Amino acid sequence: MFTGIVEEIGEVVGIEQVPNAARLTVSGPLVTTDVRHGDSVSVNGVCLTVVDVAGSQFTVDVVHETLERSSLAKVHMGDRVNLERATAAGDRFGGHIVQGHVDGVGTYLSRDPSGLTRFSLPKQLNRYVVEKGSIAVDGVSLTVTDITDDQFSVALIPTTLEMTGLGTKSPSDPVNIEVDVVAKYVEKLVRPHRDDADSTDPYGSVSEHNGGEPEAEESA
Repeated sequence: MFTGIVEEIGEVVGIEQVPNAARLTVSGPLVTTDVRHGDSVSVNGVCLTVVDVAGSQFTVDVVHETLERSSLAKVHMGDRVNLERATAAGDRFGGHIVQGHVDGVGTYLSRDPSGLTRFSLPKQLNRYVVEKGSIAVDGVSLTVTDITDDQFSVALIPTTLEMTGLGTKSPSDPVNIEVDVVAKYVEKLVRPHRDDADSTDPYGSVSEHNGGEPEAEESA
């Protein structure tokens, strides 16, 4: 588990294609001070398992499923990435609960002089995002300032712009989005009790309340 407080900006220094995965080597002088084989590190908001550590660099395998569902499929040599080690018990909890399980990929749209920054939002995630609620963008814990059907905005302070990769984004750059996991649990719990429950969940899978079978129409 993570809190969305980025510890440092790393750099992708190696990319190797392996069967059904990509192997990334990332330079991260801070996070490599104590990570070991098998530890979890958030890379641009994606929870990955360290398979090797050499000096100030660590290596992770990104499986096909993760490549399909995150922006890591488009990463290049030299790209800067947000890094955060897994939260240790007893640490200060500065952000919100971030699992490192990306829900969708949006795009950076714009930022005004005040720091108000807008991103596109996959429509199936809109139901989980609320004004003043939490959202993770490339692993950064942020507060939503407003939301429309397919966009949301956040206010980025100078420190966030300086200490994360969000400060160097250009229009149309992809970003990993993780919504608040609490919202997803609440939806699943209340769905069977809603009279107007949808027949499918927002990801297209059949919901539990009707067992996947179409309801028969009553005869007149």
